[in-house]
Amino acid sequence: MAMEDDSIAWFSPDPRAIIPLEKFHVPHVLRRVARKKIFEIKIDNRFGEVIRACAKRKDTWINDEIIESYERLHKLGHAHSVEAWSKNKLAGGLYGVAVGGAFFGESMFHRVTDASKMALVALVERLHERKFTLLDTQWTTPHLQQFGAIEIPRERYLKMLRCAVELPRKF
Repeated sequence: MAMEDDSIAWFSPDPRAIIPLEKFHVPHVLRRVARKKIFEIKIDNRFGEVIRACAKRKDTWINDEIIESYERLHKLGHAHSVEAWSKNKLAGGLYGVAVGGAFFGESMFHRVTDASKMALVALVERLHERKFTLLDTQWTTPHLQQFGAIEIPRERYLKMLRCAVELPRKF
């Protein structure tokens, strides 16, 4: 996480927020949006554009050094973007890092209502298909709570993390 003095610090909250994949909840309104097929989902199509869009906020922890670091991770095959496209334009998305059977969601953005939410739904579908076991969101927000995000104690999180990262999974 970028600090005010431009240094980089690790962020490890206790409790830690996750979205239990087996209890992921798609709100009713979002199910209707999905049926309308407003968004086309793409994976890793515009990673750099996604992370830069996530950084364009009044209060952001994403600075140039973090962007460069995640772009290197993306080139190495560890960092990924899930993108929602509408009318051939990037409407929203998210990015994060996959290690073993764990995905660490870093940030989301939207330019069109519900675009980031549809990217999250697509992410969870992909994680289910590939038998991932952990979706780490670091902290809870009202936005993530509607999908089933919960906080768990660090001790429990670390046990789940150890098991997840040892799984032979590919994003």
